Amino acid sequence: MALELRSVTKRIGGIQHIKPVNLRLEPGHFNVLLGETGAGKTSLIKLMAGLDRCATGQIMMDGRDVTALSTQKRNISLVHQFFVNYPHMSVFDNIASPLRVAGMARSEVEARVEEAADLLQLKPMLRRRPHELSGGQQQRTALARAIAKESNAVFLDEPLANLDYKLREELRDQLPDLFAGRGAVVVYATSEPEEALLLGGRTGLMHDGRVTQFGPTAEIYRNPRDLISAEVFSDPPINAAQIQKQGSEARLNANVKWTLTGQAADLTDGPYTVAVRPHHVSPVKSTDDAVPMMGTVQVTELNGSESSAHFLLGNDSWVSLAAGVHPYRVGEDHRFFMDASKCFYFGPDGTLAA
Repeated sequence: MALELRSVTKRIGGIQHIKPVNLRLEPGHFNVLLGETGAGKTSLIKLMAGLDRCATGQIMMDGRDVTALSTQKRNISLVHQFFVNYPHMSVFDNIASPLRVAGMARSEVEARVEEAADLLQLKPMLRRRPHELSGGQQQRTALARAIAKESNAVFLDEPLANLDYKLREELRDQLPDLFAGRGAVVVYATSEPEEALLLGGRTGLMHDGRVTQFGPTAEIYRNPRDLISAEVFSDPPINAAQIQKQGSEARLNANVKWTLTGQAADLTDGPYTVAVRPHHVSPVKSTDDAVPMMGTVQVTELNGSESSAHFLLGNDSWVSLAAGVHPYRVGEDHRFFMDASKCFYFGPDGTLAA
């Protein structure tokens, strides 16, 4: 069963909040919506789920137009980042609630609840109330309800955002397996690029109510269509600066220049934007052709086994993210090295040139 959006838009007042979106989402893998807060992920999910009405366009499920159908008639499940469970019901009854509403036989309800509870490791908690559960157990209950319902589409709107780090990692690893082979279209919204990469599948990059790019997650990470897509799919933020291309040379400023190779060398001479992710800018020279640059350190952070430094390069703020502990001092100049083989080059219109 496929879920297809055809020129779908949404308006709030007189403002177009979701610009025309055309997407075809298939079952069998995760479909990830990636974008910062306010990009339109939740709004798009609400349209797909039938919680909000489209201003224009059509939503098709398995070839059937469901644009005007209510949420209840679309056979969907929705799991929020907040723990949405009925406080007066046991875990068993929370999982069973949509099955009973559908008028399912008691034996079938019990079988589905038992299966879902077993998958989510909830069997010892089936008689407890939500207030007796941890945050992770409450979210597992919401996920079990979605699995037991056997919906045509499952929407997961940042479902792990309010869990602690360890629980997030654990559930994130389990989610693809939990929904594998169930025939449902699974849509997962996140603001974290790393999470999209870990989940795999296919990703739609969202910015300002638009889907800027959609495709296999690893592929669009390696080949962003434009600068906006590259910015959406980078955390920390991708480094971007204006350069001048002349012959086989790229010049960022009087002190930073490098020799272009491959497709970049064949570009027409003129201005471009170079972009490179922070983990390809290092305080250590790792290759002979690494491009040296001197920057003034503004902020430095140590996060586990990685060091990050925000530094000023001319008028641009850059970020380096490197393994190990490095002796940065705020306010001092420090040498960094850019891996030019990992650079993207965008034309004046923002589209990928090389």
